[in-house]
This record gives sequence, structure tokens and C-alpha cells, in this order.
Amino acid sequence: MTKDKLIQFENWVVETYKQGKLRSPVHLSGGNEDQVIEIFKQIKPADWVFSTYRSHYHALLKGISEAWLKQWIINNKSIHVMSKEHKFFTSAIVAGTVPIALGTAMGIKRQKQEAHVWCFIGDMTAETGTFHDSWKYAINHDLPITFVIEDNGLSTDTPTQAVWGKKASAWEYAKSYFPRAKDKIIYYQYKRKWPHYGTGVFVDFKSDELKQDGKF
Repeated sequence: MTKDKLIQFENWVVETYKQGKLRSPVHLSGGNEDQVIEIFKQIKPADWVFSTYRSHYHALLKGISEAWLKQWIINNKSIHVMSKEHKFFTSAIVAGTVPIALGTAMGIKRQKQEAHVWCFIGDMTAETGTFHDSWKYAINHDLPITFVIEDNGLSTDTPTQAVWGKKASAWEYAKSYFPRAKDKIIYYQYKRKWPHYGTGVFVDFKSDELKQDGKF
């Protein structure tokens, strides 16, 4: 699955959505093709992948066919892509997959399997207690899991750092207070190509004057 094919797939979703053929929200990937392709070079067919509602790229790179995924999306299941065959699981709940991914990793270790778990999350999820508890548990019990933080700087449409009143990402804070921060985590930043959901254009209504006053 090449970068061009990933982009072509999302463009198909965009056109299908604009034509009114989808009656459910779609959450599009874009702007992070190079990063996810590189990460998936490490992911094996026997590994589990847990994703979010923005999962099309992850599903395709895990081996799910374009034809199957297109039909799944046409059936209005874009934000709930599931495949037992490909060991692929998603959730539209923020941090919803994190404890499930952790439990899967625990089961793999107890059964002495060779598989690994990959749990993709956004930067807002990376700020939650659910993630931090699961991450520390995974480190302390040496579970076969890697959390991938995909940081586009936004929580829906609100800047994540503004939500928490911070000047650094969860990743930067974690590295400062936990020496083993890099264990079990892959982190990358990217600029979101599409709105939180749908195919329109993200509009920022905040005026330059308010920004300069530090109110936003």
C-alpha cells in the first residue's frame, strides 16, 4: 500500500460523502501518510492493531482490502472498522481501545505468544488518565504493546495544549517526569488535512485581535 494509494482511497471517501451516499460521519486521514507507512513496516500480520474512528489508513496498511473497506464504509460503519481475520479493532470512544489493547497484550504474554499489540491514539487521548495508567502498567509488567501517539495538536477542533493550559505536549511532559517515557511509545506530529469529521474546510473564527490579547 503506497502513499498515493492511501490518498486515492481517502479521495474516494470524500467524493462518496459529497455525493450523499453516506449517512454517517466520516473521519478522514491525511497529512500523515509517510509516518504511518514507516510505522507499519514494523507491524506483522499476527500482530493486533487497535485504532480510532480515524482508521482508514491503519486498516489498509494492516492488510484489509480496499474493496472490503469501501463496502464497510458504504454500510455507514466508517468509524467502527473491525476485522477478526486481520486482528484489527477500533472504537469511536476516546481512549476506548486503550484498556482493551492492554488486556490483549497481557493475554499474549500469559499465553507466551509471539504477537505484538499496536495501539494508535490521538494527542487528546495521550493526556487522559486511562492512557497514562495503561502505559505505566504495560512498562512495569513488560507487556508486548506499543502505543502510537498521532499528534495533530487538536482535540476535535480545540487545541489540545489550550485545553490543559500547557505549553508542551503530553509526550514532552512524560519524558520530563518519567525516564522510561520512550519505552512502549512511538510519537509523531502532523498537520491535519481535513476537519474533525466530514469533508469541508476547517474555519477558525477567532480574530487576530483576540489572539494577540492572549484570550485564545
